[in-house]
This record gives sequence, C-alpha cells and structure tokens, in this order.
Amino acid sequence: MSVAFAKEESAEAASETILPARPISDRINLVTEAGLKMLQDELARAQQALEIASVLEDVNERRRQSAVPVRDMRYYAERVRTAQLMSVPTSNEVIAFGHTVTFERDDGRTQTFRIVGEDEANPSQASISHGSPVAIALIGKSVGEIVQLGQRELEILSIS
Repeated sequence: MSVAFAKEESAEAASETILPARPISDRINLVTEAGLKMLQDELARAQQALEIASVLEDVNERRRQSAVPVRDMRYYAERVRTAQLMSVPTSNEVIAFGHTVTFERDDGRTQTFRIVGEDEANPSQASISHGSPVAIALIGKSVGEIVQLGQRELEILSIS
C-alpha cells in the first residue's frame, strides 16, 4: 500500500511540474546586439538554475525546481537559434528596425520608442517590438509623415 501511495505521489508531483511551453511568435526573430546578448544570458541563467536543481536529493523537489528552467531553456535555446542579428541602421531617412523614433499623437502627447526584437521590447523602458502595431505603422516612414493607427494619427518628429 505504501509503495502504491509513493508512486501515486510521484505521478502527482510529476504532473505538477510539466509546464506548457512558452509561446514562440511566428514573426521573424530580429534582434539587436543587446537583444541577442539578453537571450544568451537568459539561456545561461536557465541552464544554471537547472544544474542547481539537478543536485537536489528529493526527486519531487528536484522536479518542481527543474520545471521552470527546463521550460525556459527550451524557449531561449530556440530564440537564440532563430535570432537574426540586425545591424545598426546607417541612415536616419526612413524608419527601420533599431531606430529610435519620436512622434506626436493627435492628442498632443509626444512619445519616443526604439524599435527592437520581441524579447527585448519593454514599452516602460521606451522600446517596442518590431511586430507591434505602432512599429508596423512607422517602419518605412520618414520625418514629417503622418501615420494612421486605427482612429489615431501619429506625426513623425525625428528618427535616430
């Protein structure tokens, strides 16, 4: 009875530690140098966390502690594998991946964002994904152009 109970406990613990894969976008995986380094660093952190978890004696605790690093390693390994490093734009004439763009919204607010890869995008730190609606609307445009974004208009003030 206790062996059956132990197996049931193990099976239950194992099912608790199977995490769904992190979703990977179907967009091309463009990255800046900083973005590629961030992906590589995150992969290394996940590998280190897995190594730490692998020495735990309790099998159930080892499974629990390994679940997130295993999932993250799969994700970051794939993102590093598919990363396409983009060079810094050489011209500021037309908005492209890697540019920092300042625009004015039709409500008078001025915003500045750098267009970067999906994994490095962080709007609170003034960076947006190249696949975001704003970036899609801006890419290929020049200073002075007015871009329609849904019901809003954005006037491009500068590109750097």
